[in-house]
Amino acid sequence: MLQATARRLGAFSGPFRLLLISDSLMLLSLMVGHVAVPWWVASEGGAAHLALFAASMAGASFIALPLLSPLGDRVDKKLLISGGLALMAIEGLVLAGLAQAGIYHLGWIMALELCAVVAMAAIMPASFSIVAELLPASQLTEGLGLQKSAQAIGRLMGPALGGAVLALAGTAAALWLHAVLLALAAALALRIKAATPAPGASERHWLQDLRAGLAAKWKMPLERGWTFVSFLVMIFFSPGIGMLVPLKVQSLGLSGAWLGACEAGLSAGMLLGSLGGSVWVAQRIGRFNASLWAILIEGISMLGIGLTHQPLLIVFGFAVFGACIATVQMVGHTHRMLAIPQAYRSRMTAVNMMVMQVSGVLGPGLAGVALLQIGVDWIYAVFGLGLFLVGLGYLRVPGYRTFLNLPHEQAEGLYARQHPQLFR
Repeated sequence: MLQATARRLGAFSGPFRLLLISDSLMLLSLMVGHVAVPWWVASEGGAAHLALFAASMAGASFIALPLLSPLGDRVDKKLLISGGLALMAIEGLVLAGLAQAGIYHLGWIMALELCAVVAMAAIMPASFSIVAELLPASQLTEGLGLQKSAQAIGRLMGPALGGAVLALAGTAAALWLHAVLLALAAALALRIKAATPAPGASERHWLQDLRAGLAAKWKMPLERGWTFVSFLVMIFFSPGIGMLVPLKVQSLGLSGAWLGACEAGLSAGMLLGSLGGSVWVAQRIGRFNASLWAILIEGISMLGIGLTHQPLLIVFGFAVFGACIATVQMVGHTHRMLAIPQAYRSRMTAVNMMVMQVSGVLGPGLAGVALLQIGVDWIYAVFGLGLFLVGLGYLRVPGYRTFLNLPHEQAEGLYARQHPQLFR
């Protein structure tokens, strides 16, 4: 598999390979932080602080994403990505210094993490759409798959590395590692050579760009229905791989290493899917069926994670969960990127992310309220059942089945052909 992957990479340009390494390091660092910061908050402040932290960060991201989304069409994406990563590295250094000094203050942590949220609001739409500028259309589908694979490798190694450092050296050491890895990712991203923004892009009115992206999402029945059902799905999905994970681990009296193992299991499943597993499934049962069944199995996995007290079964449940996530992303995201005109990819990607952030506020908020009444095991079970039921809503999205089952060649540029008045 390694030799085959090396041969695939050899066919791509140097800037694209730099992007893959930077993305992998970025996700490696983010996942180290994803283990360290929630563990720190949960250990010092308990479930109430963790719920407040998760909901606040999701709310801040919801505001930042739409406001910063036009940046990807106005500013060099390389500068956006590298500058955002550098800001996050500085924030990580300050956070690590606080942990090293034994200073825990939720307000300070949230203020610092707000800087990271703003940086990520600029980075993520640019990172998702820059591939289309680095590669020709003939390589876009495979390139997106390789980007997902690189990110999955970071997701796989990050939790295991973060959990090990957390268990052996403590929170401060994990946060120092988080900051150093971000600095390396920023340095690599700065060397990427991407296309410059279109002439006149910076002269357009900021709000005009925002409205154009939002209007395109709202006026297409497929995108409107797809986004609405995904919003409902994410309400139940986001707590299951976020705030509930450290609480589940702590409820069983397990160490931080097991939190890293759960995150690593999730990432291993995503890597398995992004390296070809999801494509293999989609080729045999169809893209729509693969995506739908992946969502439903995610719900079943959450139910199983909640009801079991066996650590290895929990890790296995997260691995299955991760494989399903990769399948949904590979099937849906690739088709979506091909269908959206290039000039709108950053903005429409940001709208998708913004909507997901709203559900990222509601989900942890509902989970936090429910934790006052029932334990984390039953929260997982109830949210897993909810995820399964709302996932069936994709059956009702107009044109969704037909769109996903189109060949890639027919999906490319489809939105502009069907709705030319929205993409002038």
